[in-house]
Parts: sequence; structure tokens; C-alpha cells
Amino acid sequence: AMEMTGEEFRERVRYFALAWLPGRKIVEQGFESRFDIDPSGQIVLFEQFCPWKDHIDTIEEEVMQKNPEAAKILYVLYPDTSNAWRVQAVPERPGSFKSRHPLPEAWRGLRDEALSERSGVEGCIFIHQSGFIGGNKTRDGALELARKSLTMD
Repeated sequence: AMEMTGEEFRERVRYFALAWLPGRKIVEQGFESRFDIDPSGQIVLFEQFCPWKDHIDTIEEEVMQKNPEAAKILYVLYPDTSNAWRVQAVPERPGSFKSRHPLPEAWRGLRDEALSERSGVEGCIFIHQSGFIGGNKTRDGALELARKSLTMD
């Protein structure tokens, strides 16, 4: 039991040292450049995947203390392991399954060409049935999905 606990502890330390902590810097950079991605400031783009949910929440809290009127992040974009791109709705709070602004209901559960036709965005892969995540073959396609989603329910 102690060996198993020790191994679990080592894995957690590795995760925080090699993924979570470096993720903070990536999220900070994405947060700082969010207005370069979209004028709303509600879309953040990462050039690589990282653990971002805790960091987004913490950084937003820090920003809100200085500027309570600052817009909250609604979508995060990042490449997946197949070199396609994901657009993910930000949860209301870390650990929540409820998104601040899910991807549009009209797109949910659709895939490939049916989704591209409905959304008007080329290269679509999917939108999850709950609207928490979707995929596109390209960065620009994922960004277009996120931008269109800002004004849709």
C-alpha cells in the first residue's frame, strides 16, 4: 500500500512540475493575446494543449479584481493529438460540467459535412451533444466556430 501511495504521489508531483506549472505560462500568454485573436477578448488560443481550466479561472479572478467589467473567457482553442483543432467552452467554474456559453444548440451532435453545412464553416469534425467541445480540421476553422458561437445560443 505504501509503495502504491508513493508511486501515486510521484505521478502527481511529475504532473504538476511537467504539465500544470508550465501550463500557467501558456495560459498567461494566451490570455494576454486574447484581443489579438478576437476583439471580444472572449476567445483564448493556445498553440499547444496544456491543463488550462484552473489557470483560466485564477487569471480571470486576478483580472476581475483590477477590472470588474472585464469580459470572461467563453472559448479556448488548441490543437489536438491528430493536428486538428478543438474549440472548448469554458466551464462555469473548475470541475463544473456546465459551460458558461456552450457551442450552439443547432450544431450539437452534428459531424463532418452536415456540421460544415449547418455552421457555414469548412472542415468541421464534430460538436459534442452537450456543446462543451467541438473540432475542426484547421485553426482558422476552429476560430470561426468560436466567433460564430459568441452570438448564438
